[in-house]
Amino acid sequence: MSPKQSPLDLWPASASAHAVQADYLILAFTVLTLLLTVPVFLAITYFAIRYREGVEANRDTGNVRSNLIEISWMLIPFLLTLIFFAWGARLFVDSKNPPPDAMVVEAIGRQWMWKFQHPTGQSEINDLHLPTGQPIKLRIISQDVVHALYLPALRMQVAALPDRYTELWFKADRTGTYRLYCSEYCGTDHSVMDGNLTLMTLGEYQDWLTHAGAQISAVAAGRAIYNAYGCPACHDAGVHVKAPKLAGLYGTQVKLADGRTVTADDGYLRDKILNPNANRLAEGYKPIMPSFAGVIPADDLGRLIDYLKAYDRTADGEATR
Repeated sequence: MSPKQSPLDLWPASASAHAVQADYLILAFTVLTLLLTVPVFLAITYFAIRYREGVEANRDTGNVRSNLIEISWMLIPFLLTLIFFAWGARLFVDSKNPPPDAMVVEAIGRQWMWKFQHPTGQSEINDLHLPTGQPIKLRIISQDVVHALYLPALRMQVAALPDRYTELWFKADRTGTYRLYCSEYCGTDHSVMDGNLTLMTLGEYQDWLTHAGAQISAVAAGRAIYNAYGCPACHDAGVHVKAPKLAGLYGTQVKLADGRTVTADDGYLRDKILNPNANRLAEGYKPIMPSFAGVIPADDLGRLIDYLKAYDRTADGEATR
C-alpha cells in the first residue's frame, strides 16, 4: 500500500508488470476456486433442506452410475489447476533470473531497521529511492536474526538471513511512494521495522543521488574498510607475509588444501573473512588468519567484498573496475 492508503483497503497499488501478473494470477485462481466450490456448497445446502428428516422424499438408491462423470469431475479441475501451476512457476522462475544489466542495491536488516546502499555509495535507513524502467537487484542479508523484506507494491517478499545472501529483482514502471515492511516476526519492535519505497524517473533518481549526500563510490568505501581492518599488511602485493594475494582473486579458481577446486565468488570471499580456517583453506597456506565473525558488521563486510571483487590492480594500491 502507499503511505496515503488506508489499512482497510483490500488491494495495494501495483508498481510493476510482475505485480500486475501476480494480481491476475491471484484473481483468476480465486475465480476458479469459487467456480469449483460454490456449486458444491449450494448442492449441500439444497440436499440438506430437500432431504431433511421428516420430509417426504424418495430415498431409494438407484443403480445408475456414470464413470465418465466421475472421471470428469476429478480430471477437469486437476487440468485447470495445472494451468495455474505453470503460470505461477513461470512468474517464480522469472523472479529468480535478473537481467545482466540489473543495478545492484545492498540491503541489510537488523533489529529494527533496514539499511540500503546504492551502487554509488549513498546509504538510506528505512527509505529506499529507486528509478523506474531500470532492472533492480536487491542483495539482502541480516545482521542478527531472520527478517523478511516485503514490498507490497511490487508483490515481492524475500527472507533476510544471517550469514547468507538472498536476492530479489524487479523492474518498476510506476512512480510514487509506497510502503515496505519486515514481514517476519523478529522481536519486540518488529511492528516499527518499516519504511517507504520511492519510485521515480531515472532523471529524478540521478538528481536525488547528486543531492542525497557525499558522492563516494562503493569501491572507495570498501578500500577504506580494507585498510581499517589491516588487510594490506598480509594480502597486498610486495609484503613478506605468506598469505594469499587478493588482487585479481575474484572469479578465479582456487585449489584447496583438501584437493578440491572452488571459484572465488561472493560466498567464498565472505566465508574466508568470517571463518578463514574452516574447510576452505587454500593449498600451501597455514591456518593462521583470525576470524572476523562477530567483528566486522554486515554492511562493512558487503563493502569489503565489493572492493575485493574490483581489486585487479596493485601498482598504486587502488582497485579498478
